[in-house]
Amino acid sequence: MIAFGQFLEVLLGGLLSGVLYSLVALGFVLIFKASGVFNFAQGAMVLLAGLALVRSLDFLVAKGFPVWTAIILGLGFAAIIMAIAAWIIERFVLGPLVNQDGLTLFMSTIGVTFVLEGVSQMIFGAEIYPLRLFPTDAWFLGESLFPGGILVNQLDVWGGLIAGVLVAGLAVFFQRTKTGRALRAVADDHAAAQSVGIPISWIWFIVWLVAGLVALVAATVWGTKLGVQFSITFLALKALPVLIIGGFTSVPGAIWGGLIIGAGEKLAEAYLGPAIGGGIEYWFGYVLALAVLMFRPQGLFGERIIERV
Repeated sequence: MIAFGQFLEVLLGGLLSGVLYSLVALGFVLIFKASGVFNFAQGAMVLLAGLALVRSLDFLVAKGFPVWTAIILGLGFAAIIMAIAAWIIERFVLGPLVNQDGLTLFMSTIGVTFVLEGVSQMIFGAEIYPLRLFPTDAWFLGESLFPGGILVNQLDVWGGLIAGVLVAGLAVFFQRTKTGRALRAVADDHAAAQSVGIPISWIWFIVWLVAGLVALVAATVWGTKLGVQFSITFLALKALPVLIIGGFTSVPGAIWGGLIIGAGEKLAEAYLGPAIGGGIEYWFGYVLALAVLMFRPQGLFGERIIERV
């Protein structure tokens, strides 16, 4: 019973941690699904959103605003910052590169990454800023079934609930709205979308704005977990195996990929780590991703790409 309780605790903790990875992966999927661009700058967007939020909260609280008023205003300010960033990226980076190949667009997002990192830290500072928007205490569940109960972090549960709401909202957005269908048309063929009157500049602004808002949501959870700091930008690397497993074009796949990676990492660290050494959770996700690539390159939930020549 004790061994099963320990296994269940590790598994549940891994699943909930994987959902937090999925919050970052959703931004990648959103932009790739809607524009065909792999946005390497998503981690930097999380950093920018987190810094804008935490610095505005500090300012508003120092001015005597009530906490909930400061949170609402701070979220609004951070959303405006992400909207400005989306407009600048579309206007001066992606707009001039319409109809260019995917590698060129990908390289441009690497440049955007370094610009966002530098500008955000120049404006808001480079220190570690604590952020406390969600409870971080632990629950002990099933104490009558397992000795000591099962430890569950409240922050991870909040992250899971938020991710579920985001997935449902994005799925409706892509499938049920005119703008969502236009986004998918632009991703399929920029030139064809232009020929039928779809304004690519407006569409790309919308998708980068929505991705920026997703980055803001991810920043609220990860900022509470780690503090808002420069290392948040490396979340892009943690989200990469999630994308490979779930598929670059699948919104639900981002969640499933996160669950698989999170559970796999924690179980491997708990049960394989003592035998082969610590640190396995830092690379185990990439091993899983490589295994998936060998038999399904588009990911478990991604769309099969067929190119006609």
